[in-house]
Amino acid sequence: MKITFHGAARTVTGSQHLVEVNEHRLLLDCGLYQGKRSDAFERNRHLPFEAAGIDALVLSHAHIDHSGNIPNLVSSGFRGDIVCTFATRDLCSTMLLDSGYIQERDVEFVNKRRARKGEPPVEPLYTVEDAVDCLEYFNAIGYHRQREVLPGVYVTFLDAGHMLGSAIVVLDIEDRDAGRDVRLVFSGDLGRVGIPIIRDPENVDHADVLIMESTYGNRLHEPYPDAEKRLEQIVNETYRRGGALIIPAFAVGRTQQLVYTLHRLMVQRDIPQLPIFVDSPLAINATSVFRLHPEAYDAEIRAFMHQAGDPFGFDQLHYTRSVEQSKELNFQREPFIVISASGMAEHGRILHHLRNRIEDPANTILIVGWQAPDTLGRRLVEREPIVKIFGEEYRLRAHVEVLNGFSGHADRDELLAWAEAITKRPRHTFLVHGEEESALALAESLQTQVNYEQVEVPELHQSFVI
Repeated sequence: MKITFHGAARTVTGSQHLVEVNEHRLLLDCGLYQGKRSDAFERNRHLPFEAAGIDALVLSHAHIDHSGNIPNLVSSGFRGDIVCTFATRDLCSTMLLDSGYIQERDVEFVNKRRARKGEPPVEPLYTVEDAVDCLEYFNAIGYHRQREVLPGVYVTFLDAGHMLGSAIVVLDIEDRDAGRDVRLVFSGDLGRVGIPIIRDPENVDHADVLIMESTYGNRLHEPYPDAEKRLEQIVNETYRRGGALIIPAFAVGRTQQLVYTLHRLMVQRDIPQLPIFVDSPLAINATSVFRLHPEAYDAEIRAFMHQAGDPFGFDQLHYTRSVEQSKELNFQREPFIVISASGMAEHGRILHHLRNRIEDPANTILIVGWQAPDTLGRRLVEREPIVKIFGEEYRLRAHVEVLNGFSGHADRDELLAWAEAITKRPRHTFLVHGEEESALALAESLQTQVNYEQVEVPELHQSFVI
């Protein structure tokens, strides 16, 4: 059996791990690499393997850095099953179409510049039509329901607690060449214990081979109750200044978490009854998918629904789907909250809100998730005094607050606790989905604190024979 790490190796984005066994090729995730635009476009366009030679794809969850290159995979010749949970399939039906639209719009903008320079046009990575076509290959199964995905390869999904539908992938493999049984566990993205809406991550009893995320392998989050209390303070401070609270947030997962938390704070009368706008068509569509999957909810939100009704719909909450509704927020003079994509402030409607509000010290920009290098979100976290939006320079005068307690990723101690709960330790452990410093730190902690024997941090495209 051979494993090759074609993405999320010493970086956080572009998850793609190729498992070759029994003369078949199984791909774990097919995500978009996100970084400098020119590098990302070329890397995403040119798949590091023959798409038609992949026999099946197992998808851990719907986030674009894990699912976003599936339309390109299918248009390049992949014809196998894409196996995932039901919620992941439903979220991808919205998220991949949105991604295709963004690909088309980005290329349209690039081609205008190329035309002015006399350069030939380029094609989008994929189109909305490509995204629609790939949905035919999705094949959903529930948690804890084992299925044979390739000869001698059986998959079972456990709840990863990261987002709606997220899964820990357990592969029980009859390695026929080696004459042995192997359990390969891919953690996907592991969530935190006690975050709202979704259930806590499940533990795995044993693994022979472990592929584990390391996003926050060298950092700790503040406890979630502390983060919620700080959110309450930030809302009230911004309200007293008469400003707007601008929150770049991932449309799927983080937006719904924030909406639910703000709803609870209003019900408890901890924050004023001020307007909240979710200004993202994708977030609106994703919220509809959340309503379809109460089977993934935790006990806390179920209890809240009995008390207050729909957690994603209340009087102060407004979903702005049209461009005209979004533009009207520019004229809002009273304090309000807007939650808008993208989560790293790289594209989408959030850029317009930042451009209009970033130079007013009454306003607050609240960062609630990890920000990749070379993104506007990272520049805001680092509080660069001047940032570019749509190619123009703006002075950062608004307050910038960072809340890592809302992260959907486990921190160092939570990752170590999850790894320690594996009673039969893996013989081979590979750390992915983390910047180099984070992954190397977690590798050392696993060896010194949890007594893991062999822990590797793969380089991009590095292969290992198991």
